[in-house]
Amino acid sequence: MPKPRWEEEEDILVEDDLGSDLPAYIIVFNDEVNSFDWVIHCFMEILKHTHEQAEQLSIIIHFKGKATVKTGPKGELLPLCEALLDRGLSAVLED
Repeated sequence: MPKPRWEEEEDILVEDDLGSDLPAYIIVFNDEVNSFDWVIHCFMEILKHTHEQAEQLSIIIHFKGKATVKTGPKGELLPLCEALLDRGLSAVLED
């Protein structure tokens, strides 16, 4: 006989700071929505890239479909990735 729902064990994901200093990568994917100018602007404003870096990354993303745009400690990259997402870019944070 199955257990009542309130008696079932539940897995809970808890975020901690233990992995915040591990190296991570922000990857941005190509889309058909954002213009080159907007992507370049976002990279310069959020990631503090030079115009040349931002332009080169946007071209790589356009032709290759994705690019790693920033590397560093996970704890530092998480808010940057969220800021890119808030501006409509397709980005993920990977370990």
